[in-house]
Amino acid sequence: MGESSLSLPLQHYQKCCWQLQHGLASRAFILITVCVVLALTLFKPKEPITKISSATLQGISPRVTLPVLNIQINVTLDIKIQVENRNRVSFKHGDGTSLLMYKGVEVGDTDIFPGLIPARSSSILPCRLTLEADKLASNMTGFIGDLMGGELSLETVTRIPGRVTFLGFIKKHIVAKSNCQFVFGVPDMEIKSQICKNKAKL
Repeated sequence: MGESSLSLPLQHYQKCCWQLQHGLASRAFILITVCVVLALTLFKPKEPITKISSATLQGISPRVTLPVLNIQINVTLDIKIQVENRNRVSFKHGDGTSLLMYKGVEVGDTDIFPGLIPARSSSILPCRLTLEADKLASNMTGFIGDLMGGELSLETVTRIPGRVTFLGFIKKHIVAKSNCQFVFGVPDMEIKSQICKNKAKL
């Protein structure tokens, strides 16, 4: 009788321990599931979307020197790059670079200053690119012909490194890269068309 009465509290204690362990395991499983879902949705960084917002061409004045034929041209292209941050947190970017290409040849480059793009917002990053005459030398005739024809086909290759921070301590690094091919109208200074391809290293 005594042994039976002692075994009942022991069995009850073991049952309570099992229920407690089962409850803790269930809560831990739910917590892990929630964390995984958040990591795959809310905390998953999204690549920024880049496009050319506007462009202005300055200094279109070729100079020809004689008796030795020497064509000199000084052209500055002011480009406004629009970067859309699709993340739920701000995107803090560092120093970036943008290259200007003409018919597959790099003819200019510029630096992009650091900045902060708010969550789910867009920012305009101004860039000033000076076309380098020596790099245009091989395509100078075609370049002047395009200017006279009223349309200039150019390409920008942009790289912007940065990071997003979730909950104040979860940091995700992003390197946004874009390749924009656009047709620029002369002298109306309008972008006739553009195709931008974006990708990011997450």
